Amino acid sequence: MLHKGAEPVAPASTLVDRLRWRAEHQSSRRALSFLLDGEHDIRHLTYAELDHTARVIAAHLQRLVQPGERVLLAYPPGLAYVTAFLGCLYAGAVAVPTYPPRPNRSWTRFEAIARDAKPRFMLTSSDLETVWKQGDAGAAQPLHRVVTEALTDCAADWLPPDVNQASLAFLQYTSGSTGTPKGVMISHGNLWHNLGVIQSRFEHSAQSVGVIWLPPYHDMGLIGGILQPLYAGFPVVLMSPLACIQRPLRWLQAITRYRATTSGGPNFAYDWCVERISEAKRAGLDLSSWDVAFNGAEPISAATLDRFANAFAPFGFRRQAFYPCYGLAESTLYVAGGGKAASPVIEPAPPARPRVGCGQPAPGHQLVIAHPETRTPCPEGEVGEIWVRGPSVAQGYWNQPAETETTFQAYLAESGEGPFLRTGDLGLVQRGELFVTGRMKELMIIDGRNLYPHDLEHTVAQYHSGFVAGGGVAFSIDGPGGERLVIVQEVKREYLQKTALPPLVSAVRQAIATEYEASVYGVALVKPGCIPKTSSGKPQRLQCRQAYLQQTLDPVLTWQAETRDVPAN
Repeated sequence: MLHKGAEPVAPASTLVDRLRWRAEHQSSRRALSFLLDGEHDIRHLTYAELDHTARVIAAHLQRLVQPGERVLLAYPPGLAYVTAFLGCLYAGAVAVPTYPPRPNRSWTRFEAIARDAKPRFMLTSSDLETVWKQGDAGAAQPLHRVVTEALTDCAADWLPPDVNQASLAFLQYTSGSTGTPKGVMISHGNLWHNLGVIQSRFEHSAQSVGVIWLPPYHDMGLIGGILQPLYAGFPVVLMSPLACIQRPLRWLQAITRYRATTSGGPNFAYDWCVERISEAKRAGLDLSSWDVAFNGAEPISAATLDRFANAFAPFGFRRQAFYPCYGLAESTLYVAGGGKAASPVIEPAPPARPRVGCGQPAPGHQLVIAHPETRTPCPEGEVGEIWVRGPSVAQGYWNQPAETETTFQAYLAESGEGPFLRTGDLGLVQRGELFVTGRMKELMIIDGRNLYPHDLEHTVAQYHSGFVAGGGVAFSIDGPGGERLVIVQEVKREYLQKTALPPLVSAVRQAIATEYEASVYGVALVKPGCIPKTSSGKPQRLQCRQAYLQQTLDPVLTWQAETRDVPAN
C-alpha cells in the first residue's frame, strides 16, 4: 500500500528492477549528488546516468566473473562507489563493500575481509593507485584490479541478471567494534523488504530530500543513506564522513542549503554538533525542513536529544523530528522504530541515564526479549536478549556455518518457535516500546551493579568540560576481588598541562561514584583522537582494552587504585 505522497511505480522485486524502471520513466530526474569538498563543489547523477554507468560496469563484470561470485569494492566515498556497487547488482555478482586502506596505515581489516570473501577481482578508482602499489609490495597474490572510470562504454552489451529475491546481493561486513568482521549475507529479498519498511516508517516520497555523511561501507550509510533514496525515488546529497567529522557545521549547512527532510546518524554526531559548532557559527542555519532526524547505530542518550534540540531550536529544528530507531547488519538495517510524527519515548532508569525508546518492530517481523541462557521469553519490563525474525533477517554469515547456526537459528525452549536472529543486544519491551540497554558482551558487573559501557562513557564525558565528547571508553578487567572498572578518556588539548590532569582523574572517579555508586579501578587519560574507533565512528572497546593491558595506549596520565598518579614520560 502506498502512503500519502508516494508515487506509483511499476511492479518490481529487486532494486535492479526498480532502477531500470526509473531510468526509463524518470531519466532526467536527479538521483544522487556528492559534495566533493563537503561544502560547494558538487557533482550530480540522474537516473539515466546512474543506470548507464552501472550497465557499463556490469557488462565488463559479466565477462570476468560468474553469477554469484564475490567482487570487492574499494573506493573513497563518492559517486564512483555507488555506481560500482550497483554495477555488481546489475551483473548478478555479489558486492563486497570495504573501507579502502589509507597510505601508511594498517591493512588489517581490509586484508581480513579479502581473506574471508575470497574475491578474484576488485573494483576501484585511479585515486587509490598509490595505496595499491604499497599493498602489492607485501601481498602474496594481489587482487586483479578494475579501475572503473577507465572502462570503455559497452552498456549495450549488458544482459539483465538472472536474479530473484533469494539471490545473494552483497556481503555486509560487520564493523568489528566487538570482534573480527563477519560477512553478513544480504539477499535481494532482504534488501527489498527492508527498503520498503524504511520508506513506510519514514514516510518518504518523491518530495523528500536526503543529506547523508555516513560511511557508505556500512549498513546505515549504504542502505539507509544511498539505496533508500534510490528505492523511494527522492534526491540525496552525499558528503564524505571525514568532511563532517572535521567540521560538523558542514552537515547542518548542507541540510540548510538543500532543504533536506531526512538526515541523521549515531548519537555521537548530535553531540559533536552541540560541542563543536559555536553559537556564532550557527547563524544562517535553517533546519525547519528537517522532519526525520534519525538516531541509531549506538545507544541513544536523552540528554543528547535535549541538548541538540535546545541548541538548534532557534534555527528551526523541531524536537519531534527526532526519530530514534534500532537496527543491525544481521537484519539488513532497520529492526524497529516508531511513527514519523511520534515524539521520542523517554523513561527513567535509575541509576543509569533515562532510556530512549526505539519504537516497535518493523511490519512483518516478530521481536522477542529472551533469557539468553534459558531461551525463554522475558516478562514485560525485564531485560533480556533481543531476538528478531522476519523477511529482513539476513541469510547468515559468509562461510561460517557454526556462527550462522548460533546467531541466526535460535529457537525458544518451550514452544520451539523460531528460527530467530540472536542480536547480541540486551533490551526490554515496555507497553509495546523497545528499549535497548546495551551489548551482552559488554555488560559489566561492578560492585554488584549491572553497568553498560555507553552509560558510563556518556556520564564521564559530560561531567567535566575538559573531556572530549564521544572520546571515552569503559571496560572491565580482572582485578582484586573480581571484575574491576577502567575508564580511558580523551582530554581536550587545552587541559593537557600536567597540573590540570590530576583533577580530571578525580572527576572521572567522582562521576562514576555519584551517578552509579560504583568505584573506578583504573583511569587512563589520552590525547584527542587516541581512542580506536571503527570507520563508522563506534569506539572499539575490546581493542582499547587490549591496548590498555598491553600498555600501548600512550596515556598522558594513568591512575590505578592503591597506586600513585603516574605521569607519562
